[in-house]
Order: sequence, then structure tokens, then C-alpha cells
Amino acid sequence: MEASTPKVAVITGASSGIGKEAAKTLLQNGWRVIGIGRNPDRCRQAENELAGHTASPGQFFMLIADLALMSETRAVAEDITHLTDRVDVLLNNAGGVTAELKMTPEGNENTFASNHLGHFLLTQCLLPLLQNSATRSAPGNTRVINVSSLAHHQAGPFDWDNLQSITDFHSGAAYCQVKLATLLFTRELAKRLSARNIVAHAMHPGIVASNFASHGDEVMQQHMASAQTIPPGEAAAALVWLACDEDPGQCTGGYFFDRKPGSINPLAQDDEAAARLWLESEKLIAPFMN
Repeated sequence: MEASTPKVAVITGASSGIGKEAAKTLLQNGWRVIGIGRNPDRCRQAENELAGHTASPGQFFMLIADLALMSETRAVAEDITHLTDRVDVLLNNAGGVTAELKMTPEGNENTFASNHLGHFLLTQCLLPLLQNSATRSAPGNTRVINVSSLAHHQAGPFDWDNLQSITDFHSGAAYCQVKLATLLFTRELAKRLSARNIVAHAMHPGIVASNFASHGDEVMQQHMASAQTIPPGEAAAALVWLACDEDPGQCTGGYFFDRKPGSINPLAQDDEAAARLWLESEKLIAPFMN
């Protein structure tokens, strides 16, 4: 790749928190960044703020989409293909949690859809752009980074008849399960892309000071209120390290915390479960892939 051609990053959840701070750092480092956010007001504010960190017009774009909705996810992926012919790094950072069971108009449980299924679909849709980058770049430079959580340690084996935790829904348990899903998705993605010069990793960002818990149930809000948190910029620095540093490009399928391999639930290392989750996810997004 020519030195004058900026690398391109797509960041979900870029309107606030970790995603916005990661976007700021990449822009300052000369990257072209395409952000995705759900809330229009926050997206406008982030776009105005981050415009001050760009070296030239057209270096930053903010797109609006709710990743809990597959129709919007597919549409925003198409918008991205009109903005760029390559994606060097996809940062699947956005997340969400609800205090009570919330079904999307498309029939998915919101926590599962916003944390896993939307990112699964977005990654599938952007694979041609990732592959285009990989063919032009040195090995290990094209990457997909998925944000998981230490909460995955509290998850149990998947009930394949209740994959989205709809039956007997509990907010915290659903969140733990979907963060396990993130790790299984990363594991299978790394396996499928290993021969295509694309690296896939997951990370735990730490307990970040944000408004995330305000959407959870009382137990989650109390836990977050008593926890020692870190600023979003600190978590973003680790995310940018995974996106840019040479070392993470030397391997694939890892799980990191604070720039080091993290402790992982053995359930997240189950190849059979990873393959099954992939197939079940493909079924759920199939109507939006044509």
C-alpha cells in the first residue's frame, strides 16, 4: 500500500465512549475512519467533535444505524461500500443491554441482536472490503477486533433451543451469554479467515466509566456503581493497540485484556459450539444477505 493512502477503519459504537476515543486516536494517526452510531444526536455531536482531529476533509464519516436491526445493519454496510473499496480494520465495539426482555421488530432479542447478531451480519457484509485490504497489505495488517467482556466467565453452555435467552429472560445472564457468543464468533471467524490474511481477535476493555449500566437491571447498576472503573480513553488505547500494533498481527483468534492474553472461559474454546453458533447465526441473518 502506498504511504500516501490512508488506512481505513470502521468502528461501531463510535458516537461515544470507547469507540469515539478510538476513532479520535486513529484520526490523529492519519487513518480514515467510518463510525457507526445509533443515536442521531450523539452521532452529530461526535462528528462535530472528531472533525477537529482530521487532517483533511473526507477523513471521517459518521453513519447512523441500530445494529439490533438487521435491516439497518445491512443498509449501513451498503453505505460503507459507497465510501470505500477497502477496510483495513473493523472494530466491532458497540454493545447494549436492556433491563427487561425487549424484542426487536424483526423478532430478535435486543441484547443478542445488538451485541452479536448485528456484528455478525456487518462482518459478513464487509468481508469483500476486508479481503480487498488483505490483498494489498502485509500479512496480519487486516484485522477484525470484537469487544467482549470478562462477564463471559459467568456464562454457561448454550441452550440451542433458547439461543437468544428469550425464555426466562434475565438481563445480566443474557449479557454474559452474548459476550460468550462474541468469543465463539471470534474463534470461528479466525479459523475461517486464517488462509485469507485476515486476523480476528477479541478483547475485554475493562470496566469502563460510561452510561452503559443505566440501561441494565438494578443488579447490574449496583455492580457498576461499586466497581472501580477506567476512563474510556484507557480502554480505547488497548483497542487501538490491537488494531495497529505489530504483535497482535502475528497470531489470530486471541482474547486480550490490557494488551496481554486474557483469562478465558473454557466454553469459549469449544470449536463445536463455535461452529454451531456460526450456523445458527447464518440462519438468523439469511433474509438480509440477498
